[in-house]
Amino acid sequence: MKIERLIGILAVLLQKEQVTAPYLAEKFEVSRRTINRDVEALCQAGIPIVTTQGKHGGISIMEGYRMDRTLLTSKDMQAILAGLRSLDSVSGTSRYRELMEKLSVGDSQVLSSNNHIQIDLSSWYRSTLAPKIELIQDAIERNRRITFTYVSPKGESKRCVEPGLLIFQWASWYVWGYCLSRKEFRLFKLNRISELICTGEVFEARPVPAPELSAERIFSGELKVKALFDSRARWRLMEEFGSDSFREQGDGKLLFSFGFSDRENLFGWILSFGAQAELLEPETLRRELHEILKAACGKYEAADMGFKENGAL
Repeated sequence: MKIERLIGILAVLLQKEQVTAPYLAEKFEVSRRTINRDVEALCQAGIPIVTTQGKHGGISIMEGYRMDRTLLTSKDMQAILAGLRSLDSVSGTSRYRELMEKLSVGDSQVLSSNNHIQIDLSSWYRSTLAPKIELIQDAIERNRRITFTYVSPKGESKRCVEPGLLIFQWASWYVWGYCLSRKEFRLFKLNRISELICTGEVFEARPVPAPELSAERIFSGELKVKALFDSRARWRLMEEFGSDSFREQGDGKLLFSFGFSDRENLFGWILSFGAQAELLEPETLRRELHEILKAACGKYEAADMGFKENGAL
């Protein structure tokens, strides 16, 4: 990408007195003509770059205007590298590490250090997630519409979207874009997307509003819940909701209080604890959960009867 190359060229010029166009062309794997255009773009951005001809000529930043070469310290570069590694963990490529190599201009100390920080944004779904991210990223950069099938609690629907942002939030990946059927910007979770296609249809870029991603808005917590847990569930409560979400009782059990956005999510979560959890409030949902459990027990009892009859035969 051009912006990555411009940043890389600027990083080189900050760390070297003078370089040649052939050197930059080889380093960034482009033509000398492209390098000349990039240098012109940097000049237009207000960076006074000087080019001199002849045997000892080359490209440099104007003397007396040179920025402090410690603008990015070794620690700064290491922090940047940690972040870039995390992006490579999603795509499964080394694209961002290669960019870092260009920014560091061969400083092996930067590339070899900072290994005590590992950020991995990949998931169990890497084999299906990485191609989606790559396709959407390309569609955003080239202003191309995408279509896909989306599954939500309300059902399945076909969507055509003008993508604006890729977002990593709440341990999941999302695409934020203008939905042509809803006539507004919507947030779509990538793991719920299937049959993703870039249509090749160009759309005119429009201002992309910042999505409202506060936990209070997305996870409203309208259902105020109280539940009693066995002490063996402490680790999960701490991991998923924090230690402030429960209070230990005199008998060692844990009284849990929290807000949920919908009943389906609540029921699924409570049932995942098996006999270690008891929903106390609200009473209406407690009764509804009781009916769900009775219906489930009925299915297993009917199945057990069938097994016994078949065994008797």
